[in-house]
Amino acid sequence: MAKVKATVHGAVSLVNAIATQKGATLGIELKVEALVETSSGRGIIIESDNKMLSSRLINKTVEKIVSKKDLEQNKISIRLDSEIPTGYGLKSSSAISSAVALACAKIFRPKITDQQILLAGVDASIESKVSITGAYDDACSCYYGGFNVTDNAKKRRIHFEKGPSNLIAVIFIPKNRKRGKVKNLKVLSAVFDNAWKLAKKSNYWEAMIINGLATASILNSDPKIITNLIEKGALAASVSGNGPSIAAIVKKENEANIKKIFATLEGNVLVSKINNKKAEVYEV
Repeated sequence: MAKVKATVHGAVSLVNAIATQKGATLGIELKVEALVETSSGRGIIIESDNKMLSSRLINKTVEKIVSKKDLEQNKISIRLDSEIPTGYGLKSSSAISSAVALACAKIFRPKITDQQILLAGVDASIESKVSITGAYDDACSCYYGGFNVTDNAKKRRIHFEKGPSNLIAVIFIPKNRKRGKVKNLKVLSAVFDNAWKLAKKSNYWEAMIINGLATASILNSDPKIITNLIEKGALAASVSGNGPSIAAIVKKENEANIKKIFATLEGNVLVSKINNKKAEVYEV
């Protein structure tokens, strides 16, 4: 019987992929740990303190990696611990599905590739209706860290580089979880396409600001918050994912200024370093 632990990190959006199926993301240090243990018997048992986790997503991810025969011959216990708030656009679903896939692969399919592990989580996200696009852009930054610019329709990474380690993400988690209509992002497809082209050329902050103004205007945030954050020293700021969280990328010395802006709003603030570490898995 085996016992392994996988660690996968979160990410923030630079370019939202809903409108064009092309996205860009940046890894952050907030993490998810999946402890997977096999024993005699059958069935998948999920344990977590987070009541908002999608058990359908986790079950689907396991089924993508573990063969029917192995599922019938093993009881698979999964313990999930996450620092990433669920349902705020900080890629918790991508981190969880990647961590579960990675841990299960270590036990049952040790020769599997990184791409196959990623696609297991992406396909499980679509099938369990956790994600519209499968969020390949999110999965890449959660799994590899750094900047990732992707074509989600083709499930391809177009551009990748490490993020600057001297920067931090100051993230606002609103008390009100209300979002605007995500489908309305398509109205600004041309704007998101331009932002993506900038990200592809490594103009990440410019891309993120454009994305921030466009998403805020549609997803129930005030675009003025984005401009206020830039004015106070953020290199870039945007609604992350489909919201409602807002992420500002800043130098450490500007952290207090950014927190002051968020202090005028109802909610909590998280601070995370940029992450460049690839997902890890090892036997316990």
